[in-house]
Amino acid sequence: MALLLEVNGKNPAFGDDCWLAPNCTVVGDVVMGDRCTVWFNAVIRGDVNEIRIGNDTNIQDGAVIHCTYQKAGTYIGNQVSIAHNAVVHGCTIHDRVLIGMGAIVMDGAVVHSGAVIAAGAVVLANTIVEANTIYAGMPAKKVKETGADMNEVISRTAKNYPMYASWFKS
Repeated sequence: MALLLEVNGKNPAFGDDCWLAPNCTVVGDVVMGDRCTVWFNAVIRGDVNEIRIGNDTNIQDGAVIHCTYQKAGTYIGNQVSIAHNAVVHGCTIHDRVLIGMGAIVMDGAVVHSGAVIAAGAVVLANTIVEANTIYAGMPAKKVKETGADMNEVISRTAKNYPMYASWFKS
């Protein structure tokens, strides 16, 4: 069973039909929309500020979602995929975004809709990632615009994770 903890009188809240892996951790001031999935060893830690997650978002294996005390909450939109071992910290991620494996998005960054953060990229604090672009590297920089093929990948990934979760429901 997932580890769900109250912190300072705040408990995580979940929308309809969410799935939490048995060894994920969700604590404190976390509000999650409908049909979200949180995968094995993922941590969503709303202990020092708030975390808000939209509908149809997946937080994949080993990802960490956190925020900054008295400074920056974390806001994640709808149809967002946060891949394995990514770190999303004190930032805003708009709708239909793909954060690649091992990527890091730091405090104050804003990732606009339709963007892709490449695997291993480091989005520095206060960076503004343009809509419908791919950012890669350390520090992350715009490498190109997304096309129809990448937009399809973003949508397909977000749609697939609730299906994957259904395989674990008994």
